[in-house]
Amino acid sequence: MRSYPCNSPQAAARIVALTVLADRDIVKTELDLLDRLTVHEQLGIDRQEFHAVLDSLCEDLLSTGQLQWADACPVDDPTLAGLMGEIEDPALRRKLLRLCIEIAEADGQVAEGESIVLTAAVEHWGLHHEMLRSPDRGLLVYLAASTRPREASVAGPGPADKDNNVAGESVAASRVDRPRI
Repeated sequence: MRSYPCNSPQAAARIVALTVLADRDIVKTELDLLDRLTVHEQLGIDRQEFHAVLDSLCEDLLSTGQLQWADACPVDDPTLAGLMGEIEDPALRRKLLRLCIEIAEADGQVAEGESIVLTAAVEHWGLHHEMLRSPDRGLLVYLAASTRPREASVAGPGPADKDNNVAGESVAASRVDRPRI
């Protein structure tokens, strides 16, 4: 896996790209949202360079054997920690978390792989307090569900979901307008 300078636009773009790839499917709604949010501009690069980072991430995942579609997340925990470690600036961390949440919610549900990436960001960057400031109950339900072991499915109902009263509830469906992080 190639490395980028700490807090560089490319390192930041790779976190967003990983969120796009995390559900194992790049869908038009996510790509449209990237353009609508002008993610590339927010990260300080042009659109073509953002897509080059996305392509490079795919190449790196394929060449290192990380891209295992049977897994919930396309990268293992040590690699995920390394990628998150390239972002040290607190303001950039908050911006990336906000963007990644919007990308993960683009299709109306947060898939397990997306949940793993978002949870890793919150944990590695110490942004638990940012999440608790939000009055959004849906997001809080999502975070509680995302802390389950990887074997449990966050995107769909399962036996554990019935006890936690989140079965079939998507983040987008339960979301109220929340302030931007």
